[in-house]
Amino acid sequence: MKEYKVLLSSIGDVKEFVAVTNECPFEIDVISGRYAVDAKSIMGIFSLDLEKTLTVNVHGNDKQCEDFAEEIKKFIV
Repeated sequence: MKEYKVLLSSIGDVKEFVAVTNECPFEIDVISGRYAVDAKSIMGIFSLDLEKTLTVNVHGNDKQCEDFAEEIKKFIV
């Protein structure tokens, strides 16, 4: 498992992030404070406070995590 900090500051960012996560065959969680949602759920992500930095937990092997990080690098802070 790898952890990344991301900032999704617009509706377009959320749509693009969810599109990337839906291509992944492994579990990805987005955490904001005490709330955790499935990263493949656009409604789940919109229920979080998008003004704050979010934590993304990727439950894949090292190669999958590296590839995923490359796909979302523009959101990583």
